Amino acid sequence: MSTTGIIDLPCQQSVAATADRLESLLRAKGLKIFARIDQAAEAAAAGLAMRPTVLVIFGDPKAGTPLMNAHPSIAIDLPLKALIWESAEGQVWLSYNSPEFLQQRHGLDTPPFAALGGLLQAATQRPI
Repeated sequence: MSTTGIIDLPCQQSVAATADRLESLLRAKGLKIFARIDQAAEAAAAGLAMRPTVLVIFGDPKAGTPLMNAHPSIAIDLPLKALIWESAEGQVWLSYNSPEFLQQRHGLDTPPFAALGGLLQAATQRPI
């Protein structure tokens, strides 16, 4: 876990390609994509410049609902989010809240969604 509770993973592809791959992997695991927000496009629509940045909001109501019933505050962090963004140096990153951060923030017994890290890591790689 980083000191901010955010895990940053370097990506091998563009922001758009990484977001596409992430969505594909999430759907293959039966997770729901609630939204994909192209924040750079929204900035451009407002007349502003922004490096490529996409927020993917996703989850599984069957997994999240029991957590929200037991720990209502976690609803502020659910559905889960993955931010794919390009740094000023041109490196693409995938960032998300660490399970340990969510555990600490909401007083959970164990880190939630820990297995999701492998799926997010896979999204950062080029498809074979």
